[in-house]
Amino acid sequence: MSTALANQQPVTPEVAREHGLSAAEYDLILDIMGREPNLLELGIFSVMWSEHCSYKSSKKWLKTLPTKGSQVIKGPGENAGVVDIGEGLTAIFKMESHNHPSFIEPYQGAATGVGGILRDVFTMGARPVANLNALRFGAPEHPKTRHLLAGVVAGIGGYGNCVGVPTVGGEVNFDARYNGNILVNAMTVGIAPADRIFYSAAAGVGKPVVYVGSKTGRDGIHGATMASAEFDDDSEEKRPTVQVGDPFTEKLLIEACLELMATDAIVAIQDMGAAGLTSSSFEMASKGGSGVELDLDKVPCREDGMTPYEMMLSESQERMLMVLQPGKEDLARGIFEKWDLDFAIIGRLTDSGRMVLKMHGQRVGDLPIDPLAEASPEYDRPWQPTPPRGDVDAASLKAGIGAAEALKRLMATPDLCSKRWVWEQYDHMVMADTVARPGGDAAVVRIHESNRGLAMASDCTPRYCEADPERGGAQAVAESWRNITAVGATPLAVTDNMNFGNPERPEIMGQFVGCIAGMKAACEALDYPVVSGNVSLYNETNGQAILPTPVIGGVGLIDDLDRLVGAALPGPDQAIVLIGETRGHLGASIYLRDIEGNDAGAPPPVDLAAERRHGDFVRAQIRAGGISACHDLSDGGLAVGLAEMALAGGCGADISAAQNTPETAWLFGEDQARYLVTSPDAEALLAAAGDAGVPAVLLGRSGGDRLILAAGEAISLAELRRAHDNWLGDYMAGQG
Repeated sequence: MSTALANQQPVTPEVAREHGLSAAEYDLILDIMGREPNLLELGIFSVMWSEHCSYKSSKKWLKTLPTKGSQVIKGPGENAGVVDIGEGLTAIFKMESHNHPSFIEPYQGAATGVGGILRDVFTMGARPVANLNALRFGAPEHPKTRHLLAGVVAGIGGYGNCVGVPTVGGEVNFDARYNGNILVNAMTVGIAPADRIFYSAAAGVGKPVVYVGSKTGRDGIHGATMASAEFDDDSEEKRPTVQVGDPFTEKLLIEACLELMATDAIVAIQDMGAAGLTSSSFEMASKGGSGVELDLDKVPCREDGMTPYEMMLSESQERMLMVLQPGKEDLARGIFEKWDLDFAIIGRLTDSGRMVLKMHGQRVGDLPIDPLAEASPEYDRPWQPTPPRGDVDAASLKAGIGAAEALKRLMATPDLCSKRWVWEQYDHMVMADTVARPGGDAAVVRIHESNRGLAMASDCTPRYCEADPERGGAQAVAESWRNITAVGATPLAVTDNMNFGNPERPEIMGQFVGCIAGMKAACEALDYPVVSGNVSLYNETNGQAILPTPVIGGVGLIDDLDRLVGAALPGPDQAIVLIGETRGHLGASIYLRDIEGNDAGAPPPVDLAAERRHGDFVRAQIRAGGISACHDLSDGGLAVGLAEMALAGGCGADISAAQNTPETAWLFGEDQARYLVTSPDAEALLAAAGDAGVPAVLLGRSGGDRLILAAGEAISLAELRRAHDNWLGDYMAGQG
């Protein structure tokens, strides 16, 4: 084996540590190889065994999540999850993180995050129909926040708009705990025929291994390893590990792949994502029980003198790896050359069970595939539960301001203000199938040339997850389920993005374990399985971890778009009804944090049986025409939910009827399993709720140009709109 090409320096335990490998992991490599690896082989082990690629700290717990259901065609383990949506079609979707790259280089980090998740979806044969994103930034007053927010939003818009896929929904939150580690989670949803789904398992001795897309450069080398480590004060020096994207090439790649997928040429296909050519070739061969021989001289490169190490570890974007049926090479080549993309036969499948890498006629790498892919470490990290918090006594709170003033302040906070500044930079109408735009409970995209639609939303309340990880994990799933339900859709399945700090710290690992337990319980109770996802750990800088943030991306189906409802008040003289029980829970609430100035208390309990019962009732009433508008209640409780509905509809409301609960708790408590709805026939709706055993109360009626919250407590919509609409734009203009 040539050492000149593969090994630029001797491999020592110190070199292994520099590659992110522990002493025990390096000893395991020596056992597997039966010899000392060269630098190329060590680099391959380092990326394949990185946290980002191997999930070595999390897979023990991920295995406990429910992943099966009557609608599930393919759960975790492929590029994306697949669910049946009827009429011979499937929805294919996944969410992934690009947190570390986006902090170092916000535009390209966010842009290539969008590009990567698009490839995960169209790799499986789906045409992408929608993008979403879940973004977390540091405190607004932090010196980097404005720069990071501007760059990330520009990167998401720049890539998604150019590639021609609408960005239809998401969330944006701020907290000082993200000062050193922002979160950029990107989600794509696609639609594919049920009989044309493509997988990554490669089998068949002698079949050609084909590289398509863009050329390979030196960008992104060790990106997976960088994403598996904490940041420190020198993290910006890692800028060279951030990939560079080209959305116009991605658009060509989508069309070329879908055109080839209409033939019978493809045996297996895999996106070159994290760890690039290394991970794609190893995963395809391992799943198919094959060996692979690659001739690195054939890899299309855009830079001179690239080494085997650089080729195998590059994370250059817009690249795919395929295995073709023999004899179909010219057909495939013609398609990719027509779309002005590189096409190169770079190897073949073997029956050796090994990855053999050659260059200039010399063997530069020789590794066993299954031991490397399947023997990656699996850690049972020590963990400790998060100490429980007590409940908050609402009667003890003394804000010193009235309900109307409190509502006005809340609607102008960074978390609750209008995010129009963000989503107006995204093309959310391209493809002409967007039915419900950003800003509502769930976005809705029409299934092309039909009257059916997909509803989708992303959700998480990190402050709940910090206070009580199990409740927080359950609440994230439940809120996603409510948001899908609130537009009249049937929730089908979820993808998740588990964003946490350093799992080697027992308290952080305890947050992860707790959130998984809550998610598991909620997914089971709501028949809402997990079909794909991503784990992003080591999100901390100088020992300061982010808030635990298990983002849930939900997808649901609407069989009749004529029955779709939104959150906007539909006009005057509609009855306003609250579905669900209100106890006035203020622990870990937005009100407590932003008005009272503390984050004390336990988050609200999550009654999963009530969630199921209330959601099923609301969905049935929407379909029967008994509900004309619907909004799930979450951050800010009843008052904020009503204000959002009023501003969306340009219509006021009066809910000043006396209640037994203390006013602050009644208006701002964040009790779960609740929906605020309007109805043309309150009497019939309340009777149906009684028959279903669902708590429901008539609050008042819509109309006028102000919100009347209680006796003497009112605020005009104009004043509320000024507070709500202006904060983010003013902040980004340097006025905040």
